[in-house]
Amino acid sequence: MAEKTHISNLIKKAYETHSLSLDECTEILKSKSCDNELFEFANLARIKFSKESVHLKALIEISNYCKNSCFYCGLRKQNRNVKRYKLTKEQILSTAKEAVNLGYKTIVLQSGESRVYSTSEMCEIISSIHNFGARVTLSLGEKSFDEYKAYKEAGANRYLLRIETTDANLYSKLHPKMSHKNRFLALENLQKLGYETGSGMIVGFPCQDERMIAKDILYFKEQNFDMIGVGPFIPCENTPLANFKTDSFLLSLKAMAIIRLLMPEINIPATTAMETLCQNGRTMALQSGANVVMPAVAEYEYRKDYLIYPNKVTQNCALKEQILEVSSEVLKAGFSISDNHGDSVFFENKQRKVYE
Repeated sequence: MAEKTHISNLIKKAYETHSLSLDECTEILKSKSCDNELFEFANLARIKFSKESVHLKALIEISNYCKNSCFYCGLRKQNRNVKRYKLTKEQILSTAKEAVNLGYKTIVLQSGESRVYSTSEMCEIISSIHNFGARVTLSLGEKSFDEYKAYKEAGANRYLLRIETTDANLYSKLHPKMSHKNRFLALENLQKLGYETGSGMIVGFPCQDERMIAKDILYFKEQNFDMIGVGPFIPCENTPLANFKTDSFLLSLKAMAIIRLLMPEINIPATTAMETLCQNGRTMALQSGANVVMPAVAEYEYRKDYLIYPNKVTQNCALKEQILEVSSEVLKAGFSISDNHGDSVFFENKQRKVYE
């Protein structure tokens, strides 16, 4: 009973002050006594500061080529069982235009880290989508400062680059030949250029404990990111971690809820990985602090091959049918659909201060 009261008080403190120490954050993650209370307060914070509506953003997975060898990802370059693809400019713009016509106000372009698109080619795509009247979000991995600058000048508004973990030793074990320092630098460059910048983490890695996760959460708050994605680790075949067993759903949900309490105005997606691990997982995420859903909208023949993890939830249906289904899910969860471009309240407030 004493522990439950203590954890309950920490949750209320986080809700009221948007602050926790490393030890306090770790305690909440470790405890199982107040999970429902944590989720309820996260939902209250999301409604109070980021409104009751959910932003729908159309995700186009433009290519699954990747030059990296991340131990957990199905797109790693050593995986010869992946059918690789690269959408043409015409395919990307056709899908983006259809999505905009159906009401999507943000187009998210995502790919593995590669050079299959030149900077000029990507800038042409960005500019065209920008001219459709949509916000453009990119998730293309680490690029140079000049590339990020070119994308921004072409019309890109947002960039998502997950740090995955702030623990240097764990990062180096999971990402051979990649630089943790470069990852941090890339995020700094994005913020310097004025992007609405998102980062995030994976929960449930081997050798990852609650204190590491707490450090990640406090790093996100310290850096003033505008969006944070939390994905549960899902073992993927044909990767070095294929046989690692983990129960990461609940811990991911708790980490996401704490982030909402500490960063009440940011955008947090209800990730597809949540739905993959748990039936109604996306709805549970929406009711525990998330306020964004990003349905994959590329043609099914390509979408099915963007397998960063197995059993990924994806629908073989027309885009119009898909948006109706996702909208219905959001409404059943007790929320409305946003009618704006989906900037985070936190980013809007920062921009307002710049121009005051």
